Amino acid sequence: MKEQQTTEFDFVIDKLTNSIENAISGEVFDTSIIKLAASDTKILKKSEWVFDWQNELKDETKQVSKLTTVNNLTIIQGLISFTDKGDHIFMNIIESAKFNKGKNKLYKGVAGNLIAFCCKTAFELNYDGVVSFVAKTQLVSHYQETLGAKIYGGNRMFIDTKEAFTLAKRYFKDFKL
Repeated sequence: MKEQQTTEFDFVIDKLTNSIENAISGEVFDTSIIKLAASDTKILKKSEWVFDWQNELKDETKQVSKLTTVNNLTIIQGLISFTDKGDHIFMNIIESAKFNKGKNKLYKGVAGNLIAFCCKTAFELNYDGVVSFVAKTQLVSHYQETLGAKIYGGNRMFIDTKEAFTLAKRYFKDFKL
């Protein structure tokens, strides 16, 4: 049996927005998060992404979703891979597009938007919004502060019901329990 490798999260939550926000103008854009299709991988250039998203798509235990703006569904702002664990959602990998990283990023709020989507999904699956992930040790306190994530062993963390609801409601205005 092939051993599944766990990736430690090493992204910084730049800002929790209500959607994604242009880093220069502050303009907010409505977003759409949908399942990544195999045909989408043709536009994912390896030089622009750290992770192998084609490999993530091949794993049938994982769901891979893409974040776009509502007005431009062809430009992928970020990607997330997660697994339904039967009682919670486990986030495998999350990545902002290359142009949304670093001090010259185009949009803020990409990671927060994708995490909120996982929280919303966890509520829809009757998991009380619980989402887990593995953080790089040096970012544990950052995730505690920005997401309200809690430690459940080492650098394994989870977002509990109250914090998940806050995130889901922030990014998905129509969201109701």
